[in-house]
Amino acid sequence: MEKVKAKKHLGQHFLKDESVAKAIADTLKLEGYEDVLEIGPGMGVLTKYLLEKPINTYVIEIDTESVDYLDANYPKLRGKIISKDFLKYDVNEVFGGKQFAIIGNFPYNISTQIVFRTLELRHQIPEFAGMFQKEVAERICEKKGSKTYGILSVLAQAFYDAEYLFTVDEHVFIPPPKVKSGVLRLRRKQDFSLPCGEKLFFTVVKTAFQQRRKTLRNSLKTLNLSDSLREDEVFNLRPEQLSVEQFIALTQKIEADGF
Repeated sequence: MEKVKAKKHLGQHFLKDESVAKAIADTLKLEGYEDVLEIGPGMGVLTKYLLEKPINTYVIEIDTESVDYLDANYPKLRGKIISKDFLKYDVNEVFGGKQFAIIGNFPYNISTQIVFRTLELRHQIPEFAGMFQKEVAERICEKKGSKTYGILSVLAQAFYDAEYLFTVDEHVFIPPPKVKSGVLRLRRKQDFSLPCGEKLFFTVVKTAFQQRRKTLRNSLKTLNLSDSLREDEVFNLRPEQLSVEQFIALTQKIEADGF
């Protein structure tokens, strides 16, 4: 079967460098789960290295041309190719509540949505690794005090240990993207439950960063917090100055104030 042509509307940039593909596959520690789901496998350059590992490899691919190519070229994947949109798919049709890892050379146009979906499924996903646009990968792993530290950084690091692993140049893709790429790994924390309401935590973080240049006293105005609470000195800070732990503590204070 002929090679698949990359489709711009799907954000496809096919990896052609075998050494990079192997390095991404090798980021997985394969601990605490028996299954891995690769998102957007394309023509399977990463998939082939996953299939060599002692783990059950599944792939999910929205592009029917890629699905046909994988089916024709990777007999080990028979019955394990999911021709669906990951963002809309009920993964438990395959995994039935079991733990599984996620990996992929993610389409840049939906990469942040993939992270948010992973956070929704965090009780089932102990490990996550893959390639993003470099600045997105850096943002996810960034610590407080940086201009790129934001919603994605705080929410991902509340539940996972985030590690930026290596940078990938443009020329190893077909077609080459206009930016460099970065590979990261997320490993779920041993205790990934929060000592505060998770829904409120998400609300506080998202609301704070929507006006990131303002102090929390101003950016959290829409939550209608009490005047006494807003006198706390933490409200003099801007959101980028708070660590994940400080955001959790802030959420606890808001809860204790009767929110």
